[in-house]
Amino acid sequence: MGAKRSHRTEPHTARRRVYRTLLAPAMAALAVGGVAACDPVGGLNSAAVAVTTDQTATAALQRAHVDIKWLTCTANLKGGPSATPSAGSTTKQVADVNCQGETKDGKPITVKGTVTQEVEGRCVKGDLTAKVADKTVFHVSVLGNCNAPAPTTGPGTPAPGGRPTVTVTVTVTESFRGK
Repeated sequence: MGAKRSHRTEPHTARRRVYRTLLAPAMAALAVGGVAACDPVGGLNSAAVAVTTDQTATAALQRAHVDIKWLTCTANLKGGPSATPSAGSTTKQVADVNCQGETKDGKPITVKGTVTQEVEGRCVKGDLTAKVADKTVFHVSVLGNCNAPAPTTGPGTPAPGGRPTVTVTVTVTESFRGK
């Protein structure tokens, strides 16, 4: 008689798979927390500036009857960590904002400028210009409604700190080796 061979997952292999499944989301959360931790407390937060500018610019462009297909914004703090105002300093922090997008009929959209203040996901203050196919749609010093209620993350649930939230999706791909 021949010997039977069965494929069985070794306990240590199953444990490794569980660790990898749990470790990936934890590492992603640490990465997001680490990025947020790099932004100064009480100062500008580049992620919040980008998200708030994206949302308020989209609303302003739609009010100007621009048929938006997509729009995405980035924000970079000028001067890096040294841009953080020190105690008693009057230096204002500034974020360079660059938004790119497209109308439904294929025209390029840009929103560019600087932001000196972001108010809890409600508005950004600074100097911003929006163009569609090189035609200026707006040039503003305040984008959004700074007096509006804070954004929510769900029905009646205020966003933590009133700031826009960022959703992180982690995909883990498992590969199994057969014997």
